[in-house]
Amino acid sequence: MAIKHYDWKNGPVAIQQHSVAKHRILQSYLAAYFKTLASSPNQDELRLTLVDGFAGGGLYYHNDTKELVKGSPFVCLNATKEAEFLLNQNRRKPLKLDVSYFFVEANRDACLHLDKVLREEGYKDHIGGVIQLRHAKFQDEVDNIIESIKKKSPRNGRSIFVLDQYGYKDVPAALIQKIFTTLPSAEVILTFGVDSFINFASDKNLTQDLLDEIGISDAWEGKTIEEIKSSEKEWRYFIQSALYSSLVARCGAEFFTPFFIRNKQGHGDYWLIHMSQHYRARDVMTQVHWDNQNYFIHYGGAGLNMFQMVGYDPDHDASVRGQSSLGFEFDDVARKTSISTLMGQIPRLIYANNEGMSFGELFAKTCNSSPASAVIYQETIHELLANKIFDVVGINGEKRRSAIQIKNTDQIMPAAQRPLLFGL
Repeated sequence: MAIKHYDWKNGPVAIQQHSVAKHRILQSYLAAYFKTLASSPNQDELRLTLVDGFAGGGLYYHNDTKELVKGSPFVCLNATKEAEFLLNQNRRKPLKLDVSYFFVEANRDACLHLDKVLREEGYKDHIGGVIQLRHAKFQDEVDNIIESIKKKSPRNGRSIFVLDQYGYKDVPAALIQKIFTTLPSAEVILTFGVDSFINFASDKNLTQDLLDEIGISDAWEGKTIEEIKSSEKEWRYFIQSALYSSLVARCGAEFFTPFFIRNKQGHGDYWLIHMSQHYRARDVMTQVHWDNQNYFIHYGGAGLNMFQMVGYDPDHDASVRGQSSLGFEFDDVARKTSISTLMGQIPRLIYANNEGMSFGELFAKTCNSSPASAVIYQETIHELLANKIFDVVGINGEKRRSAIQIKNTDQIMPAAQRPLLFGL
């Protein structure tokens, strides 16, 4: 993210720990993304476009350690390079990753610095080819980028947009909706400065103007912040909940995974929201939460219908100061709590219909409202099988006995003899 007050004229600028964590999250997600899409041994090519809409200057120094840190464009480039090497280990049929990159940066000095660093790192011959470096505002370039992606991947428009905006209004909801409407397999990773938004709207009393600009005019159903403050005891929590619900709805994503990143330097809390049109992509990001538990905190419930805000706090990064307990963390305790909670909730969904529902349908219908991954859902079903609450049957009539056997197409049904447990 190129912060507006960064001065790239004199080389690398400082980066804070919460931004370093974002880079780790992006790197982890891209690694898992490539692995998921290249799972078929017969696949020989994977086409993808990576778009960094707020690319920055490419090189920073850590605000605490003073070590040099490469920016998000290099996270994208290195993730591709590493994935191609790892995926081709012990593979009979070589896999080619045909990846194109758009690095967009509105700040002239930052863009020049990124160009310089890319050339120094050996990408000189790729600039203007697979690497498109654009000195422009992202919203002014997005139409051209979409058309390029459609030409490269006409069937599905496979792409990932990393939109690490500074603040909350550089990426209106309608722009993201356009991405999803025109590119069926696109994914968006968006930052949103929720604290900055609330503070500015509250101080200036410009709430409706800001909502209109972002494209979520009816987020608070016509109420002003003053009216919300006077009627809601936890008014900031209420505003965040309504704001988030309206934002993801207007963006047009069917599946989404948000979490909080808390900035100890005083810029306030902001969301990092992953949006996609397929529950498998949503699950990949959710699994990143569990695999990188030092960077994620979830402040909602463990089961279904949680208020979907989770977060990263640099004060509790084990690599910096050590991790302490802050509510629901993505650790073993959280895993056990998730399974226990889901065991009390999932049976009611299944028993609502004598025919039950498939595992894939269950996950797709409920995953947006839960911090649990598909693996945790499977483990929950396994426990319910062991307690004879369910029968799980494959498409050919085979009965499942363990979590590892459960497939998306398997039907989860009430057990033949209805148990008294759970009050069902």
